[in-house]
Amino acid sequence: MSNQAKIREAVKKLNPIDDIFFQVLVEDKLVCQEILRTILKDPMLTIKKVTPQRELKNLQGRSVRLDAECILGNGKHVDVEVQRSDNDDHQRRVRYNAACLTTNITDTGTKFREIPDVIIIYISSFDPFSAGYTTYHVDRILRETGAVVYNGMNEIYVNTVGRDDDDTTRLMEIFAQDQAYDEEKFPYLSKRKRFFKNDEEGVFRMSSVMEKYFKEELIEARKEASAEGRAEGHLDAFIELVKDGLLSVSDAAKKLSMSEKQFEKFL
Repeated sequence: MSNQAKIREAVKKLNPIDDIFFQVLVEDKLVCQEILRTILKDPMLTIKKVTPQRELKNLQGRSVRLDAECILGNGKHVDVEVQRSDNDDHQRRVRYNAACLTTNITDTGTKFREIPDVIIIYISSFDPFSAGYTTYHVDRILRETGAVVYNGMNEIYVNTVGRDDDDTTRLMEIFAQDQAYDEEKFPYLSKRKRFFKNDEEGVFRMSSVMEKYFKEELIEARKEASAEGRAEGHLDAFIELVKDGLLSVSDAAKKLSMSEKQFEKFL
């Protein structure tokens, strides 16, 4: 089978929980709005702007790429992340993303009381807290009194394996399962997912995006390979390529300048 044919077959196995598929889905603002209305339980929520794969840098130059940055009608900024691999400290990643986003959207001289509110929504294919829930809301609590205090940041974790009896759980089924759709509750997401997985034109477009994505990740990985040979920020992309059958363990390890044994630890 040619590499192009492999890519087309891999596209049909993609779901919204996959970073590259999510990126294409949320280019449609109404899809992203539907997702946020469900998770934030706000049927009147509106989105002014969506920027998929927005790259931000901190003062030291380390970059972070947000899967989808949304600006809501009320001015709040939302970073929506999707994550398949459970190979890092996810809470610290959320903290880092929130810090980078806050810094990049705050003008010089802004008083602290006017720093914009941010919401981080972290969607994963695993339960990060192993308690069986679909959705977790993390609050800041005063240890001495138990009171909840707010500093302008909302931290929400959503996963595809929890079983809350609500619309978010049904939304997560569409995120994770090949043939899960719900045109009544999630018409925009269902329609766009069908298009890119089943329609010939959609599969072709998605295949082109995936091929370009693979090439760009490879170039970036080579540029950013550290002294240890690990490409920070790009390891996840190679893990997904191996899992999708588009790259062998041997080739992935070679491109990341590490041994097969080292790479297999991340699978």
